[in-house]
Amino acid sequence: MGDLMTTFFSGQVPVEAYLGVSLIMFFAGVYGFLTRRNMLMILISIELMLNAADINFTAFNRYLFPAQLEGFYFALFTIAIAACETAVAIAIIINIYRNLTSVEVGNLDQMKE
Repeated sequence: MGDLMTTFFSGQVPVEAYLGVSLIMFFAGVYGFLTRRNMLMILISIELMLNAADINFTAFNRYLFPAQLEGFYFALFTIAIAACETAVAIAIIINIYRNLTSVEVGNLDQMKE
C-alpha cells in the first residue's frame, strides 16, 4: 500500500485511481437511475454513467496506447452524442410537463388515455 501512495503523490496517477473514480461515478448513476422517480434526475443519472465510461476510455487510452488518441476521440464523440440526447430528452420532458404538470415517472400512465 505504501508503494501505491508514494506513486500517487509523486505526480504519476495510477490507472487504479481513475478506475476507482469511474466505478464510483457509474454505480452512483445506476443507483440514481433505479431509485429516482423524477425524469430529470433519471436523465442526470444517465449522464453520470456516460461520463464514467468516458473516464474509462481516456484512462485506458492513456495507459495502453499513450502515443495514440483514439480513446480521447471516442470520449469526445460520446460527449457530443450525450449532449444531443440530453437536448432531445429535455424537450420531451418539457412537453410532458406541459401536458401533465408533473415530471414524475409514475404519472406517465395518464398519457395512455
